[in-house]
Amino acid sequence: MAAMKLTLALEHYDRHLPLLEGKVVPEGIDLHVEHVTVGGGRHERMLAHREWDACELSLASYIMAKARGAPLTAVPVFPRRLFSQSQMYVNTGAGVGDPRDLIGKKVGLRSFQTTLSVLAKGDLQHEYGVPLDQVTWVTSADEPVRFDPPPGVRIERAPRDQNIETMLVEGEIQAYMVPRMPRPFVQGALQVARLFKDPRAEELAYYQRNGFYPIMHVLAVKPEVLDEAPAVAMSLFDAFERAKEMAFHYYDDPNWSHLAWAAHLLKEEREAMGAAAWANGLARNRKNLERFIQYELDQGLIDRRLAVEEIFHETTHST
Repeated sequence: MAAMKLTLALEHYDRHLPLLEGKVVPEGIDLHVEHVTVGGGRHERMLAHREWDACELSLASYIMAKARGAPLTAVPVFPRRLFSQSQMYVNTGAGVGDPRDLIGKKVGLRSFQTTLSVLAKGDLQHEYGVPLDQVTWVTSADEPVRFDPPPGVRIERAPRDQNIETMLVEGEIQAYMVPRMPRPFVQGALQVARLFKDPRAEELAYYQRNGFYPIMHVLAVKPEVLDEAPAVAMSLFDAFERAKEMAFHYYDDPNWSHLAWAAHLLKEEREAMGAAAWANGLARNRKNLERFIQYELDQGLIDRRLAVEEIFHETTHST
């Protein structure tokens, strides 16, 4: 039987290079892999037009879509992860030295439903005692999916003629939660700093308390593909596992990365967090996913608590 032809859209991470370069090929699949960035509209194109058979997709957007009956399912592969603590930035003149100093302040987000936004808001409330309704949330982009915020939660749209990063520098917002470093921070602007003075230590403490490295993205798949060929789900899962393991071995060459101490940093991470930090599969990520689903429910983004099994194809439930 001829291999099933499928398209797959991914970001260009080290763990995806074996797939992008064709060094890892899923069994029984003739896979065409495209490098499509978030800036290239990957999430929106998959959600609105289902442009590919499979796609690296925002976890928050996927769960919202799934709760609303969208024709998508997923395989428990998690290509992107972030701790929120390194992604929390403050205006240095705003008097914010601790998360609870954000109470009564204006905090910028790309959108209320961006995955990092959901994680950061949830962590502020769950880990640091900052209630959702005690902050004014200022967004810089329109919300892709309509939702009703919880009572008392204030969301403002930043003026369309203003750059939200400039608003942070000028103190019009006092903090900003964003999945990529703001340009003023990268450029060394003195008005912008991370909320946590030692975010790495804070993140390690978070990992030790909770036992997981938070998920940002998931592998979404058209359900009709898996209806036709259920084995595709585990074939994709196994391929991503092989690609991930191959990518870890890139660092066996101490100069594979242009970072002089990349191999040392990988060793330090393994010692601090273990090999399971990047584990795929449902069982090993259940607590992580249940926490995120609760965050979405708390924030009014979904109207019921989804079971973890609901969001993944049935053939992957034993992973």
